[in-house]
Amino acid sequence: MKQKIFLIGLNHRTAGVEIREAYALKDCNTVELGFVTPDGRVSEALTLSTCNRVEMLVVTDESMTADDILHFWASNCGGSVPQLKPHVYIHEGLDAIKHLFTVAASLDSMVVGEPQILGQLKDAYRKSVEYGSAKVIVNRALHKAFSVAKRVRTETSIASSAVSISYAAVELAKKIFGDMSDHRAMLVGAGEMAELAATHLINGGVQEIMVANRTYHRGEELARRMNGTPIMFEEMHRKLADVDIVISSTGATEAIIRAKDLKPVLKKRRNRPMFFIDIAVPRDIDPDVNGLDNVYLYDIDDLKEVVEENLAQRREEATKAEAIIDSETRQFDTWLESLELNPTICDLLDKGETIAMRELSKTMKRLGDVSDEEREALETLVKSLAHKLYHEPITFLKRRTQEEGAAQRFIDTTRRMFNLDGESIPENAHADRKRNVVQLRAACGCKKSE
Repeated sequence: MKQKIFLIGLNHRTAGVEIREAYALKDCNTVELGFVTPDGRVSEALTLSTCNRVEMLVVTDESMTADDILHFWASNCGGSVPQLKPHVYIHEGLDAIKHLFTVAASLDSMVVGEPQILGQLKDAYRKSVEYGSAKVIVNRALHKAFSVAKRVRTETSIASSAVSISYAAVELAKKIFGDMSDHRAMLVGAGEMAELAATHLINGGVQEIMVANRTYHRGEELARRMNGTPIMFEEMHRKLADVDIVISSTGATEAIIRAKDLKPVLKKRRNRPMFFIDIAVPRDIDPDVNGLDNVYLYDIDDLKEVVEENLAQRREEATKAEAIIDSETRQFDTWLESLELNPTICDLLDKGETIAMRELSKTMKRLGDVSDEEREALETLVKSLAHKLYHEPITFLKRRTQEEGAAQRFIDTTRRMFNLDGESIPENAHADRKRNVVQLRAACGCKKSE
């Protein structure tokens, strides 16, 4: 039976953090849960669960639907399909494979070009192999996804330039401090911009992240996702002395950090440099801060200039990456089509053996009594002859079905030529052809024996 491939998921664009957390699939063993079974409707599955996306790659028989998969997903998380479904995207067949390649290449990430998702995808694949839910198609798809990601990294510059305000901010911090592993950072605010900045800081290797937010619970949630430390908003000024980098993105209507607040902080730090990035509108940090010694302050206008210069380059590189993904997706399609050849080869060999054994049975009746050894030798002989007769057609099929778009045509022709599907052929099916041959022979003056 022909298999179907589904990729169903939700991400930072389709679902808020509450839904992403409620429907996370961390360490989801689909075999242990009875979703993937040897003879069941689902033959393979892989689950990817990160703070920004949750996805299921599933290989099923033709009877399976996307709603069946959603039912398993929702039930496993103690939720419901009506709650989950509005937030998901559903890809089937080659679209599923293309989406997988796009995710691996980091073109679908919150931070385009960031390498973190590839490591997370490799971890998800390793677990699916351990669970026994990764077989022929998932194995091939994931190895190809890793190969696609490598091509995109080496053949394009998709990750070489900052194209988000948060990314540009962290890149500036890296230029000032160099090695980030010896430095601490503080996020003031816990919105989307702060979350992006935290992601970049982690990728940059920062030692520790503190999160201060007016609503402590929200700051605590962000800190937990980023393995950071939440602090009360009222403690922010006191904690400034412990950090080197401050990224502020609150919704305050006036400055929350002023030059007078920093003078005692700088004295306590013995004038070690501090880097402030103000990505709030209106601004969170008084511009007068920039006049203090050993303090560097950049606001959103400073960062926008950096971003605009890089956007055109990133768009061009993304186009190159998409071309690579399209090419690799077509190659995967050719491989999928070649999988359909295997049942045809088996049917062809089975039919050859069946015919050979039937003819041997007739011969054995005429031979009379033969020993078991002689019978076994004759059976081996006729089966070997059948396999050798089909060797060249099978080699031809394997070669031609590797051509793009050719597999199904040659498979269909072979099945019809050898009647592998057992279609009944009317006795007069070739009557017209025989009559045309007779007429042609007569017109040429040819005798039947010729």
